[in-house]
Amino acid sequence: MAPATLKLTNRSPRKPIRGLPASVEIPVDVTVDNVKVLIARQCGISDHNRIGLFNPATNKTLKDRNAIVLADADISRGKELLVKDLGPQISWKMVFVIEYLGPLLVHPLILFLRPYIYPWATPTPLSDTQRLAFGLVMAHFVKRELETLFVHKFSNSTMPVFNIFRNSAFYWIFYGLVSAYAIYSPTSLAATADEPLVDLVGTVIFVLAELANGSVHLHLSSLRSRGGTERKIPTGLGFSLVTCPNYMFEVIAWVGAVIATRSWGLALSVALGITYMAAWAKGKERAYRKEFPDKYKKKRYVMLPGLI
Repeated sequence: MAPATLKLTNRSPRKPIRGLPASVEIPVDVTVDNVKVLIARQCGISDHNRIGLFNPATNKTLKDRNAIVLADADISRGKELLVKDLGPQISWKMVFVIEYLGPLLVHPLILFLRPYIYPWATPTPLSDTQRLAFGLVMAHFVKRELETLFVHKFSNSTMPVFNIFRNSAFYWIFYGLVSAYAIYSPTSLAATADEPLVDLVGTVIFVLAELANGSVHLHLSSLRSRGGTERKIPTGLGFSLVTCPNYMFEVIAWVGAVIATRSWGLALSVALGITYMAAWAKGKERAYRKEFPDKYKKKRYVMLPGLI
C-alpha cells in the first residue's frame, strides 16, 4: 500500500520543537516508536524517546510504542499528529533501581551515624530485633532490585528524567529515613524487645509473603515478550481473590516486618504505600475491564480482600 502523509503540529506552541517538519511520510504499517525515531532524526534530537505523539482529536498520548499509528481512527481520518518534546528521559528500569537504592543506602548510613543521630540517648548496642529489622528491610529491597534487573518487563521505555526526584522521594524518605530513624533509636520498641516468638512470627509471615510476591511477579513477566507492550489476563496464585495479588502479598510481607520490628516508622511507611498501591491496582482493574470486556472476570477487590 502507498505511504501516508501526516501533518505534524506542535502540541505546545509556546515551546515548539525546533526544526519540526510540516509533515512526515510514513508506511501504513509503521509503529509509534518508528515514527518517533523518524521525527527525532529530522529534528536533530538524539533520543527519540523525547518525542511525544498525541491524538489530535482527544489530545491523549499514544502510549503503546508498538501500536500501528494509522490503526488509530482519528489519526487515519484526520491525517495529523500532535508532537511534543517531553524533555530529557530516563529508562523506567533505572528509575526503579534508583528508587529502591534509597533504603539500601539510608539504613546502613543511619547505623553508621547512630551515635551522632541519637546523642540524647544512652548508647546501646543494637538488639537482636533491630538486627532482624535491618535484615528484613535489606532483603526486601535487594529482592526489588533483582526483580527490576532480571524479571520485570516495562511497557513504557522511559519517563522524564526530572520525575525521578518525585518518584524516589517516597522510598528514600519513608522506607529510608523515617523507618531507619524509628527502628534504630536506642529507645525504640525494637531496641527493648525481648520476645523471640514475636520476632519469629513476623519473620515467617514476611518470608512466605515475599516468596508469594516473587512468584506473582515471575508469572506477570511471563505474560509479556521481551520489549513487548502486550497485556494478557493473569491467572494463578491470588488472582481469584484480587486484581493485584503482588500488592496484596507485599502488604502482608510488610505487616510481618512491622510485627517483627514493632516500628511506628515502618508502619507509617506501609500505610502510605498502601494508598499508592491501591490507586495503581484500581487503574489496572479498569485497564483489564476495558481491554478484555468479554474475557476478563471482574474483581470486586483490587488489592486486599474485603477492604480494597
